[in-house]
Amino acid sequence: MVLCACTSRVKQEAYEVPWGDESGESDELIMLTIYGPETYYEYHGKDMGTNYQLCERLAQHLGKRVRIDVCKDTADMLQRLRDDEGDVIAVPLDKSHREGFVTVANDWAVNEKSQQLAEEIRSWYKPKMIAEIREQQQYQLSVASVTRRIFPIMLSASKGQISQYDAYFCKYAPLALVDWAMLAAQCYQESCFDTQARSWAGACGLMQIMPATADHLGLPREQLFQPEPNIAAAARYMRELQMSFQDVNNPSERLRFALAAYNGGVNHVRDAMALAKKYGGAPQRWADVRRYILLLQEPRYYNDAVVHSGYMRGSETAQYVDAIMQRHTQYRTALATGKSVASVVTAPQPSSVSPSTVSPIEATPHRAAKKNKWRKE
Repeated sequence: MVLCACTSRVKQEAYEVPWGDESGESDELIMLTIYGPETYYEYHGKDMGTNYQLCERLAQHLGKRVRIDVCKDTADMLQRLRDDEGDVIAVPLDKSHREGFVTVANDWAVNEKSQQLAEEIRSWYKPKMIAEIREQQQYQLSVASVTRRIFPIMLSASKGQISQYDAYFCKYAPLALVDWAMLAAQCYQESCFDTQARSWAGACGLMQIMPATADHLGLPREQLFQPEPNIAAAARYMRELQMSFQDVNNPSERLRFALAAYNGGVNHVRDAMALAKKYGGAPQRWADVRRYILLLQEPRYYNDAVVHSGYMRGSETAQYVDAIMQRHTQYRTALATGKSVASVVTAPQPSSVSPSTVSPIEATPHRAAKKNKWRKE
């Protein structure tokens, strides 16, 4: 998402709006927020954050859709609420910022003229909802949320076999601009070679491809769980990602950037590159950019003026790249020596590093200014 004064994103799932268009009511609940792990962020194409998910529940209760307006800071949120450009500040506010507003669920704020909305939220909200959402998030952000079987990390070093899908890795590795053992290492990180693997976010198959990304890559959704089409689509996507980092001249470095983007999204990686450049690092060197991918978990950095996509779970992306690169070395050594993987330096196992879910292709949202239909003049 590109952040100007504020960004906007509409939750796409449609809910039945009981009062319809004739009532003059908007079918959107406009959420004013800022980036952060507890407020709002995008994770593998899914909207996340405790307060966002609470607001999404509220919208469903009201029969509306959520529209997210990500603002620069608290002052920006407050001004937008005063200007009738949002329905609710879905960020806990301290007492110094509540004057002139009505405090509702979880120390959120609505305009003091929006009494109907305030009453709706107060009657609906239960404090236990926060604990429920956090428990749900804990599950979603764990490897337990990926349904998959665990297959051996390597079939036979002496026979030169990594998996039963080696022929497909060999066939499509040139398309991905990698060697076949690298594609295999990435596949094991994603699904442990389980063709039926599925994540809570909807990622499917060996390379954990999201349906929207499948559409972009020309992979029919009915083929998402078929080994060859899934691997072929992932190879096309890896090529696309590598081509998007042509400003990184070193092919080995470029591969790491592409892997990071496969897991965390191109926009977040570009944010880390911008931070590296701003603070004296080399934006085309992975070691420097990796540092800022990790730092994008801290407010000082995800709120920096050069950052456009806000908070990211940088530790997961950094570990994802590390695990694949280490496993690739492990595979290459085992294949060259004929020794079992267990006798080679052990790479991080999937139980300790989450797989990615390939994000839907990122689009720049538009901001549609709408007046607050809850307010009574």
